[in-house]
Amino acid sequence: MSVETITHVHPPKGKPKWLRVKLPTGKKYTQLRSLVDKYDLHTICTSGSCPNMGECWGEGTATFMILGNICTRSCGFCGVKTGRPEIVDWEEPEKVARSIKIMGIKHAVITSVDRDDLKDMGSIIWSETVKAIRRMNPSTTLETLIPDFQGLGIHLDRIVDVAPEVVSHNMETVKRLTREVRIQAKYERSLNVLRYLKEHGVKRTKSGIMLGLGELESEVIETMEDLRDAKVDVVTIGQYLQPSKRHLPVKEFILPEQFAKYEELGLNMGFRHVESGALVRSSYKAHKHIH
Repeated sequence: MSVETITHVHPPKGKPKWLRVKLPTGKKYTQLRSLVDKYDLHTICTSGSCPNMGECWGEGTATFMILGNICTRSCGFCGVKTGRPEIVDWEEPEKVARSIKIMGIKHAVITSVDRDDLKDMGSIIWSETVKAIRRMNPSTTLETLIPDFQGLGIHLDRIVDVAPEVVSHNMETVKRLTREVRIQAKYERSLNVLRYLKEHGVKRTKSGIMLGLGELESEVIETMEDLRDAKVDVVTIGQYLQPSKRHLPVKEFILPEQFAKYEELGLNMGFRHVESGALVRSSYKAHKHIH
């Protein structure tokens, strides 16, 4: 397949039709929504108004965020608050494990804010959360969508040691735009994190990027090639949407044909799974990525 650029669509006043989302429905979704409301459970699915919530919940997958909802970093794309984080809740691992049990989740994705304020970067709570989930939900499979822990092996080792089925860390964007989009993060550091995980025995690694921030097709392909060089198994590619007026603007809406092209290119590169589409998010079809 050639790599000529397919024409993109610059943002009109409204979103294009392929970004319109149907309201979640279905018996499984309704049951889980009822449990979430009844027990005041906190999932990224609901708090982030994920467009795929109904589909994922129908498959028995949900995403949980640990270590609070205030981040020490101020990425230009992210809707999470930046500031002084709350103190660590050492009961959180049991709370998350209990939520997963109440909801009957088959495959859980765990993520967190960055906690650069902590000596351990939050890696101990990460480890304890996985252990608690394993104890309380022995048949539930896990993906940990981790921060970069500043690239320090001592913290990454805590994730490796508890052996989630999938360990994910998102590149978010191409190399040229990393400083603008991820401010305190570094492109090469993120690649090295993914490389370290694979070299230290993680069976399945995964990463994701957003499009529509002004990247070139050649840069997207270069990022995908860098991920394959780091032996990453799964890549997700989705459309960036601006959380608020304070965040980076959408430079363009990527056509469905372009997403399909990236999917084909990624599979030809050797990725085990490529999820590429306007509404794709990091945990989209996550339950399939363990296979």
